[in-house]
Amino acid sequence: MKFFKKKANANRLSIHDAENRQPVLAESLKASLSENIQLMKEIVGYSGDIVIREFRIGPGGRIRAAMCYTDGLVDMKSAQQHIMETLMADPDYSDPNLLQDMKERILSVGDIQDVTEFGPLFTSLLSGGVILLLDGYSQGLIIGMSGWEGRSVTEPATESVVRGPKESFTENLQTNTALIRRKIKDPNLWLERKQIGRVTKTSVAVMYIHGIVNDKTVKEVRSRLDRIDIDGILESGYVEELIQDEAYSPFPTIYNSERPDVIAAELLEGKIAILVDGTPFVLIVPALFISFFHSAEDYYQRADISSFIRILRFVGFFIALLGPSIYIAITTFHQEMLPTQLLISLAGQREGVPFPAFIEALMMEVTFEILREAGLRMPRAIGQAVSIVGTLVIGQAAVEAGIVSAAMVIVVSITAISSFVFPASNMSIAIRMLRFPLMGLAASFGIFGIIIGIIALVLHLCSLRSFGVPYMSPFAPVIVDDLKDTIFRVPHWAMFTRPRLVSQKNVRRGRNKPPKPDTRS
Repeated sequence: MKFFKKKANANRLSIHDAENRQPVLAESLKASLSENIQLMKEIVGYSGDIVIREFRIGPGGRIRAAMCYTDGLVDMKSAQQHIMETLMADPDYSDPNLLQDMKERILSVGDIQDVTEFGPLFTSLLSGGVILLLDGYSQGLIIGMSGWEGRSVTEPATESVVRGPKESFTENLQTNTALIRRKIKDPNLWLERKQIGRVTKTSVAVMYIHGIVNDKTVKEVRSRLDRIDIDGILESGYVEELIQDEAYSPFPTIYNSERPDVIAAELLEGKIAILVDGTPFVLIVPALFISFFHSAEDYYQRADISSFIRILRFVGFFIALLGPSIYIAITTFHQEMLPTQLLISLAGQREGVPFPAFIEALMMEVTFEILREAGLRMPRAIGQAVSIVGTLVIGQAAVEAGIVSAAMVIVVSITAISSFVFPASNMSIAIRMLRFPLMGLAASFGIFGIIIGIIALVLHLCSLRSFGVPYMSPFAPVIVDDLKDTIFRVPHWAMFTRPRLVSQKNVRRGRNKPPKPDTRS
């Protein structure tokens, strides 16, 4: 019984210590180096990866010092060369303000900041900074020397192009901002840093081009990010869900990309990029419905080729959304719309099928979604084989067993292939979700049910906004000047203005004229 009481008391003490940890972090550094080191060890629970290296500097080693860092997050070679070797070279430390003298004259490091409280000290310590403390000083130095292992810049995995840059963002925030700086070498490209997450303290960067971006949108982005109160941010999807305009809509109101050229192009239109440390996907606001149908390669090919490909994407959009629904409606209610020979062929195929067209389509769609998900979650070498072979074998076996008709397999296959033409995967998921309620409306009311669903869908799309900008612009409201880069893309020399509802100032992009051949002989 005494053992359980002791254990309960120990649990209460640990909880009490956890609750009191936050006030300790708000305390100022002590003048005693030993006391500072002891408090730091207690706060991190004597964690083995928090290294505290004590040493002596000055004439005769009369000044006690400590270098604190997190193992694995610091470039140790640079830390030893620029801090330890420099300070232990035994110079004459006679300046009464020794820390300021180190900051201005002795340490050959670019990023050095003062710290007087434990809160900022631990934030920097656990972010890859080196903390330098001296005995007798209630102040320390934060020295930026982060150097952890990271993934190199590689080809994009989700937004591949035939023609265009072959580089993508990484999980390192500094690398990602540098990739954007390489594209836009303008001092008006401003960057603001924030830390979000009470526990993770994730670094978030907001980038925009001053003079092009709408200042009201910048204030709104700041306000929404400041309102986030959560223990941790592990991916940009957390931020997206916490700042989006509409929480209960299948359509994404925030655009994301892992390509630096796409983000640079969006910034030049007056939009705002939100970069989150630890993820290669960068958020863009505001987002328009039409943006999810555009690919980076559309701007690297000629205008006529890009326009033709965009038309194909919109055809794929309607097939992916309405393909099974139209088949169900026609075969169930509107057989008179089919040619006689086709009607006889379909009737012969469905003669031995025991299920109505809706159940038949539902089974095939659910089966294909399961196969798609299985192919994504399995190892890459096996996943592709499982999804392809599984689809062929199950489809063929289902037709031979008389469970579904061959025409239904064709419809579902074309629908599935059409859902892959979208450059943005989150828009593809939205279309796949909306396919099922439209199938139910088609099975209940035929073509009239599909029309009701489309009207409801259009009304919902027109009601959406993304950071104050109408989601369906420039179609609703109609802005004729902005239609030049929607379903069709005009040549670059004709795109001389930015989207008016996005930028609202400095709208003109250039003053190019149509190219003319040289007629000189």
